[in-house]
Amino acid sequence: MSSDINGAVRTDTSLKPPTPAGAQVITTRQRSQSELILRRFLRHRLAVGSLVVFVLIVLFAFVGPLLWKYDYTFIDGPSYQAPSADYPLGTDQAGHDLLAQIMRGSQQSLKISLLVALLATTVGALIGAIAGFYRGWIDNALMRGADIVLTLPAIAVAATLAVNIKGGGAWWGIALVLAALGWAAISRVVRGVVLSLREQEFVEAARAMGASDLRIIIRHLVPNALGTVIVAATITIATAILTETALSFIGFGVTAPDTSLGLLISQAQLSVQTQPWLFYFPGLFIIMIALTVNFIGDGMRDAFDPRQTLVRR
Repeated sequence: MSSDINGAVRTDTSLKPPTPAGAQVITTRQRSQSELILRRFLRHRLAVGSLVVFVLIVLFAFVGPLLWKYDYTFIDGPSYQAPSADYPLGTDQAGHDLLAQIMRGSQQSLKISLLVALLATTVGALIGAIAGFYRGWIDNALMRGADIVLTLPAIAVAATLAVNIKGGGAWWGIALVLAALGWAAISRVVRGVVLSLREQEFVEAARAMGASDLRIIIRHLVPNALGTVIVAATITIATAILTETALSFIGFGVTAPDTSLGLLISQAQLSVQTQPWLFYFPGLFIIMIALTVNFIGDGMRDAFDPRQTLVRR
């Protein structure tokens, strides 16, 4: 309390009560949603470990061939050489270095699965968002189309289409076929999310501000369904690499002189008893890729779980 020259009493608001001796000053900061998602993901140790392993596999597939002394087309090595210092994973009948072959095979399999995930997730998310937003006859037409795609025998249809696309056996042609068969499941998942989002206040606010339907779908609904979309993409990667393996194994996937992990297993199936390294090493990489992607998807699902989005301070 103090008084001015006229004698009026005024309160000095700049004065603060003293902090008790030994007391700790607590400072708080509101965390953003992205920070909360990252923290929840990092607490999922299996997902974090799987992400590290997956990154190492990607580096092995795309950077490894630039550093390794043998190319995947190299055929001057000894036939059926067991793993040794010169050939860490051995050689096949033609003298190809298996390590170089697995690098190339992993590269092609990853390119196929990543392109499938990108295309199928993008198309499926947009179709699902449009169906959930408009409902009515648009929803019925799009979802009946998705139902038809879901009823098709994926391996049989993919095998038929892959060999008839120009450049049959090329990795991009296989990716296009698998993406054309993979969008339907994603669209149904995204549609379910959008059906609940379209009734939220932010959609009504966007309409009131004159936003077009396309802007609402692309700028508001799809981003708010991003957690579901990301999880669907990781699952699609794992599914695509297993489907590509199956196609190559039965002779309708990647063809020689190129290679993939599925093709390596197919070529080694008759040698599994006598030269087991030709079969088990490519198989190990397929298992590692599929498992790590699935565990990463589990971690992302937990991180984006709306039941865990309470703001922590």
